[in-house]
Amino acid sequence: MSRNLAAAVTQGLRRQVARHRRPKAAAITLAVAALLATGATVFATPASAAGARLGCPYGAVCVYPQNTVKNPLPFYSYGAHNLKNQFGFHRVLNNQYGGAGYKLCTGYGGRGSCSAGSPAANGQEYNLTPINSIVLTRPPAPCGWCPA
Repeated sequence: MSRNLAAAVTQGLRRQVARHRRPKAAAITLAVAALLATGATVFATPASAAGARLGCPYGAVCVYPQNTVKNPLPFYSYGAHNLKNQFGFHRVLNNQYGGAGYKLCTGYGGRGSCSAGSPAANGQEYNLTPINSIVLTRPPAPCGWCPA
């Protein structure tokens, strides 16, 4: 919206406020109109911008049932999560953000032999027969002394 048009809208609203019987309601109306006139976006969140992928919520790592990409089992919190009754090949989708990752481990509680999973926004098929836990890992900390 051009500045002249925004100024005209604001000036017209001020006149209405002056004539309005409820000054508090008129002031709120003026504030909302001014926000809209400047083109401000009021209700936007990163989660709504990125969204779910293949039914996997944003911010989660999902393990899908065998031979399908429906009804995933989502994991949200960092740390180890034990898997039960997961045999054969399953797709695992990393829908986390900020560089967070995951590892697949042969032991319960994130123990045993572990291998790194796919990077964020990617999925891969794994044979989960020898896998007993999945570990969600935090993104790497920024390097305070590294050159930019």
